[in-house]
Amino acid sequence: MIAALFVLAARAAAELYAAISRAAEATRWAQLADSMAAKIEDSGWDGDWFLRAYAHDGQAIGSRANDEGSIYVEPQGICAMARIGEQRGLTARALQSTAERLACRDGIQLVAPPYTRYRANLGEITTYLPGYKENGAVFCHTNPWVVIGETVLGNGERAMEYVRAIAPTYQRDHERRRTEPYVFAQMIAGSAASRAGEAKNSWLTGSASWAYVAVSQHVLGIRPEIDALVIDPCVPPSWQRVVVRREFRGAHYEIEILNPRHVAKGVRVLTVSGAAVDGTRIRPAPAGSRVTVRVELG
Repeated sequence: MIAALFVLAARAAAELYAAISRAAEATRWAQLADSMAAKIEDSGWDGDWFLRAYAHDGQAIGSRANDEGSIYVEPQGICAMARIGEQRGLTARALQSTAERLACRDGIQLVAPPYTRYRANLGEITTYLPGYKENGAVFCHTNPWVVIGETVLGNGERAMEYVRAIAPTYQRDHERRRTEPYVFAQMIAGSAASRAGEAKNSWLTGSASWAYVAVSQHVLGIRPEIDALVIDPCVPPSWQRVVVRREFRGAHYEIEILNPRHVAKGVRVLTVSGAAVDGTRIRPAPAGSRVTVRVELG
C-alpha cells in the first residue's frame, strides 16, 4: 500500500516539475515511480491480488498463504489508482478478487477472512471481533479508493454500486444502519459481525471528502489538473444525462454529459461553447467567464 502511494506521489511530482520546466527533476521522479511500480509487480503480487505488507521476518501479510487475513482492501485500491500492473492485467484481476472476496451488501470490507484469534505479530487488528473495526468491517475511508480504481478500468456500474453501498444518500434501512442518515460513518460492521450493517463512529472519518473526490473527479470525471480541466466520465451505462455546474479557476462551467449509446466510458464528442475539442482536456477559461461544455459518450 505505502509503496503504491509512493508511485502516485512520485508521478504527481514528475508532472509538477515538468510544468515548471525542471526537466531533470521531472525525469528523476518519473524514473523513481517506474522503478517502484516494477518492484511492486515483482514482489507485491500474490497471484490474484496485491499483498498488504511483509513482516520483519519476511512473512507475507495479506497473502493466499495466510489462513486468515488473506486479502486486504487498501493495496487493491491504491495499486489500481496508480495503474500498477495494468498492462499485465494485474489491476483488473485484483479488483475482481476484491469484488469476490471483500465486497458485501454494505460495502467493501477491509480484510477477509477476518481474524478469529489474537496474533501477537499483527497486534491490534486481531483484538477486535470478526467483522468489527479493522478486523473485517467496511471502512468507508478506503472504499472510494476502489471506486476510483474501477473507473480506471472503465467499470462505471461497479464503481457506483460501491458508492451506493456506503453513501448515506442511498440508505433506506435506517434501523439497520443506525447512524444519522446524512453523514458518513467511519465503519460499518462487516458480514462476519453479529450485527452486520450497523455503522459506528459517524463524523469521525475522512470518508466524505474521499467520496466527493471519487464521485466528482472519477465517476463524473471532472477533475482539475495543472494546465487543464479534464472531463472523462465513467458512469453506469444506464445513465442518460447528467448536468454539472463547476467553478474552475474563477470561470463558471456548465457541463452536460450525454450517454445515448449507454456506455460506461469513452468521450466521443466534446464541445466547449460550441467549438469541438479533441480529447478530454479543456484549457482554463478567463476568470469570470461562463463556459458551456457538452460531452457525448460513445
